[in-house]
Amino acid sequence: MNKLGRGQRDKVQQFISITGSSEKVAIQALKSSDWQLEGAFDIFYSQPKIKSFAGTRHLEELYSRYKDPFTDMILADGITLLCNDIQSADYILIWQVDPQDIVMLVVSWHMKAATMCEFSKQEFIGGLQSLGIDSLEKFRERLPFMHSELKDEQKFREIYNFAFGWAKEKGQKSLALDTAIGMWQLLFAERKWPLVEHWCQFLQARHNKAISRDTWSQLLEFARIVDPALSNYDPEGAWPYLIDEFVDYLAENGMMQKGKLCDWSL
Repeated sequence: MNKLGRGQRDKVQQFISITGSSEKVAIQALKSSDWQLEGAFDIFYSQPKIKSFAGTRHLEELYSRYKDPFTDMILADGITLLCNDIQSADYILIWQVDPQDIVMLVVSWHMKAATMCEFSKQEFIGGLQSLGIDSLEKFRERLPFMHSELKDEQKFREIYNFAFGWAKEKGQKSLALDTAIGMWQLLFAERKWPLVEHWCQFLQARHNKAISRDTWSQLLEFARIVDPALSNYDPEGAWPYLIDEFVDYLAENGMMQKGKLCDWSL
């Protein structure tokens, strides 16, 4: 490692601390990604050898610890216990983990979980294998990587779209309003969309109905494309009627004036 520059050595050490890999593997992954950390993580975790690295026996033991004895699923109590174990008293985490932490949504996305607060055996073991996790220690080590995935625009879009089906009740086509608002607040706190609280207030005041998948997906596009002052908003665009009504609501309540943001603390 002596031939590497200081910045490269720092990235190697950071890669090793997060993945638990050897120095040789760290250097290979970083070279393959042109020394981009996020790209190196993707390469590392996509390798078939990583998937086989997580021993099935250890994963079976973890699953048995958290599964519900009556349903053979990991339910809310098991997920709470998992979060408590991850942030054990003898280990200091940058992010405090609880079942409502956004990183648990990322975990559920990796597990391809069908329902919020539920993990089947196949989802749990398959998801942890894909992440190269076979112990609580490795789970802790992967948290920075999983949190960093939210900064990737494409992955955030996938996680956002996944959240709709994951959070809605079984057998329902739409997402309950209260659940949708909670998910938007969680997701857009990460992306820092300044209109999210006004959007939620508008829905409670004017809509008060379940949210369709089309509205869910189009809101992300609206937040991404239209600037917060709505100066580039096109009223003739193909937005869902609810988003058009939201823009009218902002104007009616004096929150917008000539394409400029007013006092958003109101």
